[in-house]
Amino acid sequence: MSMKTVALPDGTMVSALGQGTWNMGDSAETRTGEIAALREGIERGMTLIDTAEMYGDGRSETLVGEAIADMRDQVFLVSKALPQNASRARLRTACEASLARLGVEQLDLYLLHWRGPVPLAETVEAMEQLVAEGLIARWGVSNLDADDMAELHAAGGAACATDQILYNLTRRGPELDLLPWLTDHQIPVMAYSPVEQGRLLGNATLRTIAAEFDATPAQVALAWALRHPSMIAIPKAGSVAHVRDNHAALELVLCPVLLERLEAAFPRPRKPRPLEML
Repeated sequence: MSMKTVALPDGTMVSALGQGTWNMGDSAETRTGEIAALREGIERGMTLIDTAEMYGDGRSETLVGEAIADMRDQVFLVSKALPQNASRARLRTACEASLARLGVEQLDLYLLHWRGPVPLAETVEAMEQLVAEGLIARWGVSNLDADDMAELHAAGGAACATDQILYNLTRRGPELDLLPWLTDHQIPVMAYSPVEQGRLLGNATLRTIAAEFDATPAQVALAWALRHPSMIAIPKAGSVAHVRDNHAALELVLCPVLLERLEAAFPRPRKPRPLEML
């Protein structure tokens, strides 16, 4: 099946179903399988790969670098900077360290991992400097709520390419305020933990619907997230079989009746709540 794509604000098209790498690269025993999984995903069109300097203190970036060494031109590469590194004085050094671990000359997208002590205006300035120097092609944020995004925009952050957030069937709070704000400003969402790190998979309704589709609960949960035209989902998969299972979610189309059943089983909050993080 052809890969669904999502447009970034600058017009760049990226795969709607990408690959996350949290907790990957930490074990020598699983390394070969994890590298094979990432390469399988790339070959299936899941070419957006997300990592971060925080993941395993850089071990995830090193793993990704090994996996994509001969496939760099096929990959849209995303990494994230810790909030304490998001200043004029420290962001360039952090970015260069990530580039070295990844074995690449430029990141396609560099994100502020979450908001910290550095003023957003200073982070915007530091990110734009990295763009000017060619170390990154574009920048964005992660774990910023609607109020944060409004402040970022007012601080000169109109070039923000995405907001990466915790979003899945059990974490629907962003639908009340953050997602509408992002839609209004034409900023796509990158959903991490779209199957709630596997905790969703035992839900009875989800399992029933999956059985009706001859699918897995994870595929239904991914298809639910991917129904949004501006949603990028980045599930982690540590094996080739898991990657293939995730990729098959692209074949599912959830009809209105099934969406209503999921809505009943996983209702959105009635009132806005602070953005959740894992």
